[in-house]
Amino acid sequence: MSKELRVKVNGKSYVVEISDFSGGLANVTVNGTQYSIEIEDAGGAVLQPVVKTTSAAIPGPVKAAPVTATPVAIASASNGDVISAPMPGVILDIAVKPGDKLAAGATVCALEAMKMKNILRTPREGTVASVEVSEGQRVPFGAVIIRFA
Repeated sequence: MSKELRVKVNGKSYVVEISDFSGGLANVTVNGTQYSIEIEDAGGAVLQPVVKTTSAAIPGPVKAAPVTATPVAIASASNGDVISAPMPGVILDIAVKPGDKLAAGATVCALEAMKMKNILRTPREGTVASVEVSEGQRVPFGAVIIRFA
């Protein structure tokens, strides 16, 4: 869900679209340019977006980090050799690496979805052959998280 606002800064109007607001971070588009911002609590008052820049000037044509789409493999539900994302979200942290031997119920990673942290655990024992995602990566439903050897 995104919200579009009109704001005026120093007499200049901006159209700001706010999307992906979670955990004090948000993706915003200002007059067609995309930014990643942090939301700071101003002493318990209304949350104010603060754009990270090196100058105190109002953001002009500041270039946000490029958003690169990483191809993500999707697993079929019947494939027991992988653990896949049960819902779309963002990988928060990864608890395994290739070569790790896992017991059933071991934590694989944390996935943030709908502002909630979900711990993904392995349903079976096995050895991790590969980790197919990285921390901070957005994954769709069914994306392969790890592959077993």
